[in-house]
Order: sequence, then structure tokens, then C-alpha cells
Amino acid sequence: MADSTPRVAVYLDFDNIVMSWYDRVHGRNTYSRDRQRITAQPADPEIAERLAAATVDVGAIIDYAASFGTLVLTRAYADWSSPVNAEYRSQLVARAVDLVQLFPAAAYAKNGADIRLAVDAVEDMFRLDDLTHVVIVAGDSDYVPLAQRCKRLGRYVVGVGVAGSTAKSLAAACDQFDSYDSLPGVEAPSKRKPAQTAATAAPAAAAAPAAQTPAAEPATTGRRRKKPPEEPVAAPADEQPDEPTDEQLEDSSAVLLDRALRLENVRTDEDWLHLSAVKNLLKRMDPSFNEKALGHRSFSDFVKAHPDVAEIDESTNVVRVRLVGR
Repeated sequence: MADSTPRVAVYLDFDNIVMSWYDRVHGRNTYSRDRQRITAQPADPEIAERLAAATVDVGAIIDYAASFGTLVLTRAYADWSSPVNAEYRSQLVARAVDLVQLFPAAAYAKNGADIRLAVDAVEDMFRLDDLTHVVIVAGDSDYVPLAQRCKRLGRYVVGVGVAGSTAKSLAAACDQFDSYDSLPGVEAPSKRKPAQTAATAAPAAAAAPAAQTPAAEPATTGRRRKKPPEEPVAAPADEQPDEPTDEQLEDSSAVLLDRALRLENVRTDEDWLHLSAVKNLLKRMDPSFNEKALGHRSFSDFVKAHPDVAEIDESTNVVRVRLVGR
């Protein structure tokens, strides 16, 4: 008798998630700056504390993938001899995750996990006919062709990546994309940027007078004095200016809702639309959309939060919505 339960395969680019979450917690590009110390001195108290603060909750990812169906296979790709990744080995093995060892052939093993993961995923899809869902845990745009190939082969593709470190093209290539930050059980990083910038700025501030005082003596012309103010401009990389604010995310979601309503109006030629149909269309337009990540309990609450875009009718069992002005 055929089993109708969805069957799920999970592929984790573990290095990508660990580095991205480290940057998410401590600020953009901090992992690349701390990489040398992490590799050479993982037991250093400061480094150990920073790594502990940026620990990835592997269980949250696996439980999320299990919500789609039965986990047929789960693989994590990384250099497991690295002290950073070795910390996760016990909990990964406890969750029946297959650890795929990648020996870095170059300094940073560029594309090592990408290629191996993609080859294994395509092979598994041809080998396992009953595979229905593919969960790709990564944020690299290199996985876009893999997501597209999985969809062409009839699989439902789910992407999971860290907010601020995920390529928009990857989110668009998936059937559904969710941020690791929004998974149940994952605690969003606290707003520690001011303390961090103060901590990182303290050594720079202490070194600045020593550097500026001797330089100011021999050359006091107006040319050289314009250089010092420029340096702090490039310094605050931890502020992550490219990451959208909550207000910007809400505004862009309102625009997306407006567009989804207009498209559904054209398709059905009706004023009042089924709320579920609008949500499904909106999710197809932007697989990364998640009303809970925007602070709303349900999609209807999200619609109610934008009365200038849509109005909602809950007087019957079937909840309906229409564009304001129709």
C-alpha cells in the first residue's frame, strides 16, 4: 500500500550557516576578521564567548524540516576537524545527521560544500523516486541552479538561510523560503551593536591619538588634516546598513500585498477574493514572506494592519479580502 506521507531530504551547508549566524550576532564581516583567531585560538576566552553567543540551534532546523514530512535523509557538509564545527558533532549525530567530511583543498575551501552538496542532492533525487521535499539550508546564490533543478524534477524546494546573509535570488528560486531567525525556538540576536561598536572602537580610539599626534606636528597644512575624519566613516561595518529595518520590511510587504490583490483581481475578475488564495499567490511571488516575522499572529492580522491597502470580511466562514477602492 502506497504511503502518502511526504518524504523530506535535508542538506545543510554547515559552514555557511555558522559563519552567517556569527555575522548576524556580532556584526557584518566579523567572522572573516576573527577567522584567524577562531582557527588558531578557539579556547581563547574572548573567542569562546563570541562563539558561544553565536551557537546555531541545529535542532530547530531539523524540527522545522520534519514539519514537512518524514525525514528520509539529513546531511551536513563541513570540515568536521575544525574546532568550530567539532562542537556540533555530538548533537548532529544524536539527530541522525550524516556528517560529510570536506577536507579543504585551498585556504578557504571555496565552493567545496556547494559542489558536493549539489551533486549528492541531484543523485538522491534520481535514486529516490518517492522524495517529495528538498530542504536546502544555506544562503549562497551558488545554490540557485540546484533549487531550480529540484523544482524541474517535481520536488517542493524549501530554503532556510540567515537574515541579511541570504541571496535574494536563492529565496526566489525556492518554493518556500524561511529565515533561520524566524524558526520556532530560535532566539533573535539581541541589539548589541552599540556595545560592540564601543568595544571595538575603544582600541581604535586609544590608538588614534598616538597616530594623529606625531603626524600632526610635522605637517599642519590643511591637506593632511582632512584624512583622519574619513577613517571613522568606513569603520562601522558592524552597523549593517544594507539590512532593511522593520518599517522597510512592513512597507515592502504592503506593496507585495497590493500587487497580489491586483493580480488575483485580474485572474478572477472578482472584487472579493479568498484570503487563502491571496496568501498562496503572495507566497509564490515572494517565498521568503512570513507574516509572523513581521510581528503578526496570522495572515488576516497582517491584512488588517494595512487598511489603506485592503479590507477584510470575516462575517462568514470563508474569510474574504478586497483591494481598497474596488
